[in-house]
Amino acid sequence: MLANVHIEAGVGDLENDDGPPGPDSPYIYGLYRHLTQDLGWDVKVVIPSSQKSWIGKAYQIKDIINGRFYYPRDDDIMWLPIDGLGETSEYPRSLQEGEVAEWILLDGTPATCANIALHNLYHGAIDLLISGPNLGRNSSAAFALSSGTIGAALSSSLSKTRSIALSYGTVQHPTPPTLYEPAHRLGARIIGHLWANWGEDAGGLRAGEVDLYNVNIPMNDALLHVDGLPICWTRIWRNSYGRLFKAHTSRDAAAAAPSVSSAGPDSPSEDPRGTRAGTVDRQAGPNDVGMLSFKFAPDMTDLIQREPSTLPVGSDGWAIAKGWVSVTPIRASFAEPPVDWDNQSSTDIEERIWKVKL
Repeated sequence: MLANVHIEAGVGDLENDDGPPGPDSPYIYGLYRHLTQDLGWDVKVVIPSSQKSWIGKAYQIKDIINGRFYYPRDDDIMWLPIDGLGETSEYPRSLQEGEVAEWILLDGTPATCANIALHNLYHGAIDLLISGPNLGRNSSAAFALSSGTIGAALSSSLSKTRSIALSYGTVQHPTPPTLYEPAHRLGARIIGHLWANWGEDAGGLRAGEVDLYNVNIPMNDALLHVDGLPICWTRIWRNSYGRLFKAHTSRDAAAAAPSVSSAGPDSPSEDPRGTRAGTVDRQAGPNDVGMLSFKFAPDMTDLIQREPSTLPVGSDGWAIAKGWVSVTPIRASFAEPPVDWDNQSSTDIEERIWKVKL
């Protein structure tokens, strides 16, 4: 969810990578309603028209980005499984009965939505970009580097706009709807605190500030308690992953049910091994030689189902495993390891020139 949010004297933009309200995007409308109705923030919403998880900070540079207007409804009909369902329109129109706002859907990536919102739709009007709430965690390097939610926040921070990525980590399948509102309230409080107490980073892109924050809220029952969840400053857990794809044969196609939710490995009904319950993770056999067909079916067991004692203390993965909220300051750049010339002056540039003849 890309949110251009106006806090106190500013406007905010709300963005996500899960698209408009639906099974893969159950949280965006609830947070929007909480920010606008309960807190009185001015929020603009510019989001992908469909699910765009696992796409990182990509731009589809040869595509023409078309958009539509979306009008979420607030009918409070209890039998509707998803809040904020609405209608789309090719052209802007006045709100009809039950509709609460006009959002914009773009046929682009989350990073594309962020950039267009900041520079084309609301140029100069956005103070804070909120990307989320994502369906599932975005903790650890393996997830963060692939995350469309964080990708949108990175895109915004590269335009020197304060940015926060917000994700709700799935703990129970399915997540009880009773946890939604407490998560929205907590998320809004964290966002408000970060906005009012934005951190310093001498290497930051924007006036020596932290570029962006990555926030992960585990959806567990402690959200319902008076004391709530502990909130912990964290670092990114540096980890790795192995197989992300498996061979997809003609027999697999005949069986044809998707084994991975498009919302990502931490989403409801997801087997972290990348296979459907009751099925066998079969590799291509002799009769499948010559088929170059593969499907996304990641083995994420070691990334999701870990005991806190096996994780680096103070990392985001460790905090989530303990059932805590993680808040991680991030720079909008690739990390650089310590090198010998870090403390050298510009006059020592000769020391950096390769002496090896290739």
